[in-house]
Amino acid sequence: MKLYSYSKCGTCRKAKKFLDERNIPYEEFDITETPPPLAVLKRALGAKGLKKLFNTSGVQYKELKIKDKLPGMSEKDALALLASNGRLVKRPVAVGKDAITVGFDPDEYERTWARG
Repeated sequence: MKLYSYSKCGTCRKAKKFLDERNIPYEEFDITETPPPLAVLKRALGAKGLKKLFNTSGVQYKELKIKDKLPGMSEKDALALLASNGRLVKRPVAVGKDAITVGFDPDEYERTWARG
């Protein structure tokens, strides 16, 4: 599994604790330095929808007024923006061979990552 996270993010720390406590291996990437690539974001889009991929509580989301721009933005442009700026991406993003999760929900992690 690849885990795109941010060390100062409390939600990311909870996700890592969950994975560590269950001995679920992952390769971690700092989402601010290495945003999820376009292919990963396209997979996440299918699972979550476009608005759910944005870190709506983030400073840059607010500074760049993404909320106002998003309705008129094409899916392609929105994904390109996310791929170019990891601070805009909702975190953590966990990517496995057959699954992807965006954000941290303990129940979703249990169903998705702790199985077998």
